[in-house]
Amino acid sequence: MNPKRLLIVGGVAGGASCAARARRLSEDVEIIVFERGPYVSFANCGLPYYVGNVITKERSLFMASPQLFKKRFNIDVRTENCVRRIDREKKELKVENLKTGELYHERYDALVLSPGAAALRPNLEGIDLSGIFPLKTIPDTRKIIDWITTRDVKRAAVVGGGFIGLEMAENLKIRGIDVTIIEMLPQVMPSLDPEMAILIHDHLAAKGVVLCLGSPVKGFKQNNAETIDIMLESGHKVSADMVILAMGVRPEIELAQKADLAIGDLGGIMVDDQLRTSDESIWAVGDAVEVNNFVTGAQSLALLAGPANRQGRIAADAIMANGTPYPHRFRGTQATSVCGVLGLTIASTGTSEKILKQLNHDGKLQPYEKVYLHPDHHSGYYPGAKTITIKLLFSPQNGKILGAQAVGVEGVEKRIDVIAMAIQQHGTVFDLEEAELCYAPQYGAAKDPVNLAGMIASNILRGYARIAHWENLAESDALLLDVREPKEVAKGCVENAVNIPLGQLRERITELPRDREIWTYCFVGQRSYFAQRMLSLHGYTARNVSGGFLMYKAVKKVQKTG
Repeated sequence: MNPKRLLIVGGVAGGASCAARARRLSEDVEIIVFERGPYVSFANCGLPYYVGNVITKERSLFMASPQLFKKRFNIDVRTENCVRRIDREKKELKVENLKTGELYHERYDALVLSPGAAALRPNLEGIDLSGIFPLKTIPDTRKIIDWITTRDVKRAAVVGGGFIGLEMAENLKIRGIDVTIIEMLPQVMPSLDPEMAILIHDHLAAKGVVLCLGSPVKGFKQNNAETIDIMLESGHKVSADMVILAMGVRPEIELAQKADLAIGDLGGIMVDDQLRTSDESIWAVGDAVEVNNFVTGAQSLALLAGPANRQGRIAADAIMANGTPYPHRFRGTQATSVCGVLGLTIASTGTSEKILKQLNHDGKLQPYEKVYLHPDHHSGYYPGAKTITIKLLFSPQNGKILGAQAVGVEGVEKRIDVIAMAIQQHGTVFDLEEAELCYAPQYGAAKDPVNLAGMIASNILRGYARIAHWENLAESDALLLDVREPKEVAKGCVENAVNIPLGQLRERITELPRDREIWTYCFVGQRSYFAQRMLSLHGYTARNVSGGFLMYKAVKKVQKTG
């Protein structure tokens, strides 16, 4: 459309990337960015680490200043200028200069909305008490750090167990502060399936973080001059010297709503695959938009910096429309993400089992299968090998990869990145099986964890392996066969299981019934797979319980709390 004036509302990831990309595509267009805050482009993902003094200089968080945008790109960035209204008929914005109170109007040929998302701040009793802080902006971090240093904070409560909640818990612990995480759901990291989240719970407890799960906050009360009481709906009370609100975010859509732009069922601005809204002259990007889920096809919110940056570029390409033979389109989001907390890495991509259980296509639930594995992050014979627990979800019909989750200390995000790219290419578990990845003893193994995940799933689809899952144990009358060594069994086992170590199974195979299904298990699932194959080849009906005793313990904890 070759606009003469491109106006962008909001900076940070989506708006700033859109502005810079547009300038690289045209020297003629006039570009103005309006940012209601004092900073146009800053690393909001780095805020918890500045609180923890891991990032020691505040200026390290600034990605670009208005002066840099003007000098390098000839872009007019107006910070502390808030857009109050969009007049779609006149193609005009009403803007308030927050420093002077002046109201003025700016005309546009093309408009991009990048308002982001607002931190949730529910209307609870006492939520405005001193010592209760959100974490969304650089001024927020300044207030938090000042409170910690001037009040000599010893105890903090973090309300919310998602990304920001876990990262804040880590950084408060780094500062020597005792931390309690309060989460209304029965688990932290709601994007994960519950049995995978149990691994995080165990790690946090080992690191001295207190978890209060499954009970929403009812309100806050000032206990004394130094302490705030957090009242839970369960009737329990948590006392702390300060409170961090990390309860999630919601899309900032007020401006779009006033302009009567289409809003989706999830509360985001509706856009097409080039980020155009219901108005042909207006685009929207970032946390405020509702987009297609790449795996399921359902509408979703993409509250991540990576998609926001890509969307900004795509919107700029669509606006400048330079006739490329390869038009840029947003494929959708698959929610690839990673989080670190006190030495543990948690990563995921694609959809979860929780979501798959809810999906319904033409009156039928979405079919899926899953496998668990616990490989070392590099060759076991090389010093320092650390276990990664991986959950892979795939279609039992064609092996298409639906999602993956992984928890561990080393090499976690590398494996999820590989699987994420396979999903982008509509890959299958057979592709993971054959993926050619880097190998040296200190980096991986000849059979990388990604390969192993693909091999295990491929064995199921080819009929070489039959699996069972711990959550189905209660409804099964199968004989449970523990193929671990007696000294392992002595440390813990499943009730009523028969123990025949793998090394003795051939000699003792006649002890097992032929008229009853047999479920085999070991600690992680490898030896029990060997046992399942042996039994099957001898004419027994056998299944291997995926994930072994390690996942049994996680599933039992979920069943107790759920």
